[in-house]
Amino acid sequence: MAYVIAQPCVDVKDKACVDECPVDCIYEGVRTLYINPNECVDCGACEPVCPTEAIFYEDDLPEEWAWYKDAAVQFFDEVGDKGGASAAGPFDHDVPRIAQLPPQNND
Repeated sequence: MAYVIAQPCVDVKDKACVDECPVDCIYEGVRTLYINPNECVDCGACEPVCPTEAIFYEDDLPEEWAWYKDAAVQFFDEVGDKGGASAAGPFDHDVPRIAQLPPQNND
């Protein structure tokens, strides 16, 4: 099990969660952040600091955002497990479903 970053993060990427993550498992795509399900230790430190309330335990994802769990899996299937987000740096892509979303108005 792991935590998942959903739609409220798209086009925001506040990164308060990145600073809280003790295992450095939150990676940056072009439009959103992704939690690596293979590296996440389910500590939950990221969830309460997210100002957009975009982070959910995977079993608690709202139904309309359930596909974000698969998006994270797909992202890491593509880029691989890097063993830490800070060393990997930002990636220059997102999974297609996120890349194709219309611009998010996060006001």
